Amino acid sequence: MSPRVLTLAAAGFLVVVLAAVAALLPVPYVALSPGPSTNTLGAVGDTALIRIEGRETFPTKGHLDLTTVSVLGGPRQRMDIVTALSGWLDDEVAIVPEEQIYPEDETAEEVERQSTAEMTESQENATTAALRELGIPVTTRVIVDSLADDSPARGKLEPGDVVREIDGQAAMGGARLRDLITAHEPGEPVAIRVRRDGRLVDVTVETAAAEDGRAIVGILTRDDADYPFTVEISLRDVGGPSAGLMFALGIVDKLTPGALTGGRFVAGTGTIDDAGEVGAIGGIPQKMVGAREAGATVFLVPEGNCAEAVRTAPDGLQLVKVDTLGNAVSALDAVRADRPDDLPACVG
Repeated sequence: MSPRVLTLAAAGFLVVVLAAVAALLPVPYVALSPGPSTNTLGAVGDTALIRIEGRETFPTKGHLDLTTVSVLGGPRQRMDIVTALSGWLDDEVAIVPEEQIYPEDETAEEVERQSTAEMTESQENATTAALRELGIPVTTRVIVDSLADDSPARGKLEPGDVVREIDGQAAMGGARLRDLITAHEPGEPVAIRVRRDGRLVDVTVETAAAEDGRAIVGILTRDDADYPFTVEISLRDVGGPSAGLMFALGIVDKLTPGALTGGRFVAGTGTIDDAGEVGAIGGIPQKMVGAREAGATVFLVPEGNCAEAVRTAPDGLQLVKVDTLGNAVSALDAVRADRPDDLPACVG
């Protein structure tokens, strides 16, 4: 074999090796793909996903599926460039920068803990919203959980404080508290009454501006609700707040006669607060695909996600716009009665 042929062969072999090594190099992206769809009216193993004790419940049928997104990649096991390229070519997969899911200033463990906490909060908000939708009294305490490092409330409020009033008006849940504070302009003072160590404490905090311009006081709160009966939600290995709407609808369905869906296969997504307001979420294209593959024909879409949903919805999936729990219940009434003209449709 001539020196020239040997040189070309060696060079070719080196190119192949380098290409193979490059293909295995990790890249700072994650892949979002359709995740499992779970019926909130059904069971996880032998355990009902929603269990209610101490109150009459009613038989249900059909599906009210919560939807999820599967995440591949991240700080613990970054994906390689070949996987990223194949994801870019797949219409059902979204390749996004890693920091969108795992912020640079947070560890993977911190992200997972936050996701778990958000799921717990979504279940509590869903229960409170569902009971209030049905006119069942719920007593809620708003507790200061933590203060931001630059919070204007530092030195005035403390973790564990129970917020009683904002500007003389009762703080009956986190959603009400936020409404009362954001009614101010940034820089305006807000009067806050809390219970601390068995006594009432009054403080005045000058509001600051959030990134979106809203007035804030720089505190994180959690709701401690007192329900007249027991509601337990059992769902593992799913995090984040986006199942809140479907949890709430599942609770409403179990506590009211008749099937809310009329036996239809309905799926959906959306955060929910204790007042029943539905918020936008991420991963709507992947969630719709997962729902359709599971058999859903109707999908409840938060109003803030409608434009993206219309652009990316799979065939055979009817999109229904929702912005509150009450509107979602009304929409399902129309689904059950087969009144498509009464359904609030998403528009692009």
